[in-house]
Amino acid sequence: MLRTKVKFTYEDYEQLPQDKRYELMEGEFSMVPSPGWSHQTVSKKLFRILDDYITSRKLGEICYAPLDVVLSDEDVIQPDILFISKERSHIITEKNIQGAPDLVIEILSPATVGRDKGLKRKLYAKYGVKEYWIADLQNKRVEVMTLGEKGFETTQVYQAGDSLNSTLLKEFSLKLEEIF
Repeated sequence: MLRTKVKFTYEDYEQLPQDKRYELMEGEFSMVPSPGWSHQTVSKKLFRILDDYITSRKLGEICYAPLDVVLSDEDVIQPDILFISKERSHIITEKNIQGAPDLVIEILSPATVGRDKGLKRKLYAKYGVKEYWIADLQNKRVEVMTLGEKGFETTQVYQAGDSLNSTLLKEFSLKLEEIF
């Protein structure tokens, strides 16, 4: 007997209870566990630093989870932090983001490592996220990737003592000690 796999859509996603966080990737639901203390602390510090930089230069908008990013009818993700340039602000709606942000940052948690480094990386590249950062709490490092012809290419892996730079956010520099 041949079984067909049910693919869910954004319409199905909208019917889910609001008391938990979900993501929809390749038509499959995934519950997102609540992040831990270290995750939230790094997220808060990173968001504040980026928000100051982006806002003071009027570069666009920055936001943090939970906020739906609708990449397609079968791909709805809630990145930890996202940036949308002012040139692409038309993708921001009151309800969600309709399309790929310019920058996405995921902060690794034990429960999300596989998704963040695997399927999410693939989807972010497929839909045109220009720059993807993965912050690794356990190893206190940040991998910065830029979109190339064959997907994301690692630009640099920053560790303790390093200053992180971004090809997308010109002149931005972050000492990793400020977030870890």
